[in-house]
Amino acid sequence: MMHNLALRNLRARSLRTAILIALTALLSLTICGGTLLVSGLQRGLGSLEARLGADIMVVPYEARTKSNLETIVLQGNPGYFYMDRSRYEKIAGTEGIAQISAQFYLASASSGCCSIPVQIIGFDPETDFTVTPWMKRSYEGTLQNGDIVVGNDLNAFPGDTLQFYGVECHVAAKLEKTGTYYDSAVFTNEETIVSLIQSSLDKGMNDFADTDPAKAVSAVLINVADGYSPEEVMNDINIHVKKVKAVQTKEMIAGIAGSLQGTSDVIGLLIAAVWVLGLVILLLTFSMQMNERRREFAVMRVVGMSRRSLAWLVMQEALLSGACGAVIGTAAALIGMLSFRSAIGAQIGLPFLLPGTAGTAGLALGAVMAVMLSGAAAAACTAYRISQIDTARILRGDNG
Repeated sequence: MMHNLALRNLRARSLRTAILIALTALLSLTICGGTLLVSGLQRGLGSLEARLGADIMVVPYEARTKSNLETIVLQGNPGYFYMDRSRYEKIAGTEGIAQISAQFYLASASSGCCSIPVQIIGFDPETDFTVTPWMKRSYEGTLQNGDIVVGNDLNAFPGDTLQFYGVECHVAAKLEKTGTYYDSAVFTNEETIVSLIQSSLDKGMNDFADTDPAKAVSAVLINVADGYSPEEVMNDINIHVKKVKAVQTKEMIAGIAGSLQGTSDVIGLLIAAVWVLGLVILLLTFSMQMNERRREFAVMRVVGMSRRSLAWLVMQEALLSGACGAVIGTAAALIGMLSFRSAIGAQIGLPFLLPGTAGTAGLALGAVMAVMLSGAAAAACTAYRISQIDTARILRGDNG
């Protein structure tokens, strides 16, 4: 009975109800959207760190001068830089190395020679310790000549065939989502990458200048042995191996993490500010509502409604309008984030990975509950004041 009365009151005052719903929707949109943004950035950075899986990255020295290494790692623009494999062999002789593996970067063209323009990353399955563990979550087999695995964002699936520089490649697996540039890359073994390189040269679509592509690598990934520090090994390489630049991957991640923490703090402060502002506006709105409805409430008291029932009626109206607004705002935040997550990551230039279904649902539910509690708290203040009204004075027209 009381529930039906609350609904009728909300429908009877449609403009006021719409304003309350809009306020709570904006509040929930800000809370849910902001929380998902911060969570996506943090998860994306964690995913990138896990995917790198190496203590040190070594690239040709010109890569340091032509392209910022953080851009190489974060935005998937490894560039087209190469060094002779003899440098890889010299690096491998450095004391303190536990694992070492080379990678080769090749970009497919957007012309008719290739199915899609992507970054192709060649790795050695025998020595690799970064791609293989991740790939095994989706593919247990061994890559044969012509086999490739594709990132999660590419419109290709196991069993499909893609063509690069005239070479037919078989899609063996599709990797899980990471929120990093790996999601739009293609991975293959050394045998296949050599075939692609040779075909690109035959078609005159690549120029390796003085570098023999059959004896070249783009980057060297290293894990340091126990008892050695990454800094020691990195410095040893930079001193004794010419024309290369060794960097600690965790240092790059740490620098981005520091910037990300500052961004997260700003977003958190904005969310808190909007929440406080929203709560103040709700308090003012409910207070104005009480003043406008004083005579209505007084009549309800005269016809027999108890103070407690009257207060509960106001709480019900607030909870119903708050729940409606919270659901609308949260749904809008979810639709926006899920629909434009790739664009968001590209715009901010950082890895972006939203939580899974359970995590996203938990954040959404938390936002709805937070907004409903905020509305309930504002309504509780009004309900208390209503319970204290002097019915006789109001009906006499004395509002003082």
